[in-house]
Amino acid sequence: MANHTATKKDSRQAKKRNESNKYYGKTTRNAIRDIKVVTDKKKYEESLPNVISMIDKLAKRNIIHKNKAAHLKSTLAKRKAKLA
Repeated sequence: MANHTATKKDSRQAKKRNESNKYYGKTTRNAIRDIKVVTDKKKYEESLPNVISMIDKLAKRNIIHKNKAAHLKSTLAKRKAKLA
């Protein structure tokens, strides 16, 4: 464990950030999983903007890479086009 007060504080902050990032990441993954199950196009289109917003926020906070965010969003958009 760190001996300096600044390093102790940094350790506490890192732990707090880590828990927060885990929460947002897991919540977004669950939302993506839930939207993939939807078969009704209207319901899919209603929930898609919320999920895309969540993905963008993860990329903005550097929780996921921006290219991964783009990949996820394009996959969801392709799925939307496929639904009849």
